[in-house]
Amino acid sequence: MARSHAAEIRLIGVEGIPEISPGDDLVTVIASALDAQELSLEDGDILVVTSKIVSKAEGRVIAATDREEAITRETVRLVASRAYPGGVTRIVENRQGIVQAAAGVDASNTPDGTVLLLPEDPDASARALCAGLRQASGARIGIVISDTLGRAWREGQIDAAIGAAGVIVIDDLRGSTDTFGQTLSVTQAATGDELASATDLVKGKATGMPVALVRGLPRLVVDSLDTPARALVRRPEGDMFRLGTDEAHAQGFAEGYGQGLADARRGHRAGARPSRVRLRARSRWNAR
Repeated sequence: MARSHAAEIRLIGVEGIPEISPGDDLVTVIASALDAQELSLEDGDILVVTSKIVSKAEGRVIAATDREEAITRETVRLVASRAYPGGVTRIVENRQGIVQAAAGVDASNTPDGTVLLLPEDPDASARALCAGLRQASGARIGIVISDTLGRAWREGQIDAAIGAAGVIVIDDLRGSTDTFGQTLSVTQAATGDELASATDLVKGKATGMPVALVRGLPRLVVDSLDTPARALVRRPEGDMFRLGTDEAHAQGFAEGYGQGLADARRGHRAGARPSRVRLRARSRWNAR
């Protein structure tokens, strides 16, 4: 891909998005809000949409009393857990392949007594939304669906891409050269996450503005809708931080203990066999 440096980009919060209910058509809702703000989508524009309104439109709303059970249902693998006075924080890999707290089950920006699950398939949701808005606007745009994630080693949370369509979510710079002519060997820019995080500066968590427009990065927008954010999830074989400290210690102890038992059993069998042979030999000698 030919790269051109973006000297300037614009982040524009899309105002006027109403409270979303199950079954609402997000294409119509977002298009109407853009029209009311006198914003016309252009080729190369990217819309970043908070996952919460996608979840609401898809009916992924449950009673808050079912939250812990829902976290368990949405969990594929426990990464780490820690008790605190009010309960237990669980960092898990969820069914969407994302590692985050509470499997993404969230009680913020939803009516009292309810919690939201993540979209069933955020990449599929992004593809449908992108296709609808491309058809409605006639512009080649991209969509990123974002959610809030914590980070190892750093305080605070950022928004990251959990769904995408029509947007390059990893800008692979390997093989290109830096300003000194040195070849880049490992650099892959997580552009999907960077877009999500940047737009959260205008969307925020308490503004009632769940959609933002990014203008000025047309090089990241492609014809294909098949640009999944799931590509940002590190594969197990390359994951150096697959478990929390306590969990890694417990797993190592269990594996070591199990191996020790197996070795001990093998050693016992190996040690016992010569004894039986000697006994049989001694018996035959005595019989003579």
